[in-house]
Amino acid sequence: MKERRQYIRFTISLPVRMETLTLDRTEALDLVTRDISASGTFIPTLTSFPEGTRLILDFTLPVNNLDKFNNIKGLKDCEGSMVRSTPRGIAIQFDKECQIENLKTLSDALM
Repeated sequence: MKERRQYIRFTISLPVRMETLTLDRTEALDLVTRDISASGTFIPTLTSFPEGTRLILDFTLPVNNLDKFNNIKGLKDCEGSMVRSTPRGIAIQFDKECQIENLKTLSDALM
């Protein structure tokens, strides 16, 4: 099967606060990513939402590595949509303006 991903996916466990943007309820969950790319992330969770649910994501960076992240944008108040749900978690696609520009820097700093 041919790989369809446009961006390299990095296996990074990054704490994230995820808030739903729905009219009928607001829900905030503190979770950890399984992997992340410039355009999205997969987050293990037993909670699911309808496809297309709008989300705000706030990623937490390790304090001891903050100086390495001065050129990384899009890690706070990042908006996106849930595009897929599995029994193991949810896939989120970032809005274009939230795409992480230099994800390799993040991956290298956390390894």
